[in-house]
Amino acid sequence: MNIIFMGTPDFAVPTLEALYSKGYTIDLVVTQKDRPRGRGKKVLYTPVKEKALEFGLEVFQPDSINSPQSLEMLEKYRPDFLVVVAYGQILKKQVLEIPKYGSYNVHASLLPKYRGAAPINWAIINGEKETGVTIMEMEEGLDSGDIILKKSIPIESDDDSISIHNKLSELGGKLIVGALDKIASGDFIKIPQNHQESTYAVKLSKDFGKIDWKKTGRDIINLIRGLKPWPWAYFKYNEVTVKAHKAKIIAQTGKGEIGEILKVNSEGIFVYASDSIIVVEEIQFPGKRKMTVEEYLRGNTIEVGLVLD
Repeated sequence: MNIIFMGTPDFAVPTLEALYSKGYTIDLVVTQKDRPRGRGKKVLYTPVKEKALEFGLEVFQPDSINSPQSLEMLEKYRPDFLVVVAYGQILKKQVLEIPKYGSYNVHASLLPKYRGAAPINWAIINGEKETGVTIMEMEEGLDSGDIILKKSIPIESDDDSISIHNKLSELGGKLIVGALDKIASGDFIKIPQNHQESTYAVKLSKDFGKIDWKKTGRDIINLIRGLKPWPWAYFKYNEVTVKAHKAKIIAQTGKGEIGEILKVNSEGIFVYASDSIIVVEEIQFPGKRKMTVEEYLRGNTIEVGLVLD
């Protein structure tokens, strides 16, 4: 079986590795254009391109995957499968219909929940107890195709978007190998999604990161866990944006105004939420590295009694 693989970020790499290790013929790897990354804005290969070149695979980086030139490029390989993992462009019908056995997507949620761009983040932000990977036959709708295979994992209390990302990326690689074997042999059942149960995982932006201290402690902790490694949850301290990297909940004691800093010590910054106290343990001021509150207090102070907006 020969495959055209489409993917761009780190999440897609374990699937490419799994297909390569299984011995599938990967005729072409399609990935997004190389772009500036990091503080130095150096133009770097996409993670998928790096891995593809390591394996000696041909790489294609079109401006548009739906252009006539791209269609011509894909068609000449006569692929059995098109496997897509977080590629970053919407594929039109003409592209999806090129492979013999169809086009399949590795999606980081238990569809039909959390269709869209940021399923891992929103599952954690919304306090879900589990998530997973779905192998889906692609169609023109947004993550709305028939389900071929899916598997769930628990979201543990110490998980965040980074740890779940890593778990699901590895799971996706394992699932797609089994799914392709079943599809090629005809030993599979396509399960239509219940569209009435669908939810949408909207693309993240910095606007989602501001902590609302009027929310419950659990909601605030979930926001902090769910917005790693970008755009991060944050609060304003004397008009300065401070990222909250790690926090915990303790039972509410005494009386205080919502958002008020109750106390500050080596354990963290104690802030009143609506039903509990949030202890912010790791912070980052603009232009500074991430540090524990204990480290920050060695040369700085945090004002007790201040009400965070």
